Amino acid sequence: MRTRAITLTEQVTRQLRADIESGAYPVGTRLPTGRQLAEQYGVSAAVIREVTEHLRSQGFVETRQGVGCTVRSRTGAAGFQLPREPDIDAAELADLYDLRIDLEGAAAALAAVRRTDQDVDTLSALLQRLHAHLYDPQPAADIDAAFHIGIAAATHNPYYRQLLQYLNLQLHQAVATARANTLRQAGLAESVHAEHEAIVDAIRRGDATAARAAAVTHLQCAARRLGLTLRPRAADTPGATAATDPARPSLS
Repeated sequence: MRTRAITLTEQVTRQLRADIESGAYPVGTRLPTGRQLAEQYGVSAAVIREVTEHLRSQGFVETRQGVGCTVRSRTGAAGFQLPREPDIDAAELADLYDLRIDLEGAAAALAAVRRTDQDVDTLSALLQRLHAHLYDPQPAADIDAAFHIGIAAATHNPYYRQLLQYLNLQLHQAVATARANTLRQAGLAESVHAEHEAIVDAIRRGDATAARAAAVTHLQCAARRLGLTLRPRAADTPGATAATDPARPSLS
């Protein structure tokens, strides 16, 4: 059995879960704010976001916009969970990107149909922030996750937002690694940004087909930047050849 260091996220998750289980935070009460928890545990806001997402996926808390995190149960609920990021091997990570391709492609298509002007403004603002941190991998990884969650939010289906928030926060380190890999080749960071711009442009125009294709292409390229080999996809999948054509140069 292999051993590994326990991450900050796991440490704080265990401590906060123990507090909930012991009744320190009774069912129905709100947890301290993200900022307060970050100060309490001496970690970043990004770590607290991952912690609360873990607790939400385990059934301990529920999150509502404008309300924060409320304790839902003192015992966890078994359900769909991804392996913790340090335990994910390359094949598992490739399968997770395979899943993201279908889910986020569908979300982008729905967002193109349902988005409001405010949704477009939010995504445009996130694009501007990404551009400002084009060569700063760690902040860019946080903004990148918010960008993908923003697309899910624009579907106005809360289950898309919750599921894709879970996936994106679980894969936070993989996104950070992909971001770092883009700096190894001149002009690649700009190409990644252009992929994001293509998604937002299609959503702004209300073109569901183009939005799906742009999201699929982006995620397949992101997988390739991580050096992952994706399984073959149907020939009619938008962008299907982007990560499977051996003639295309690797971006990892």
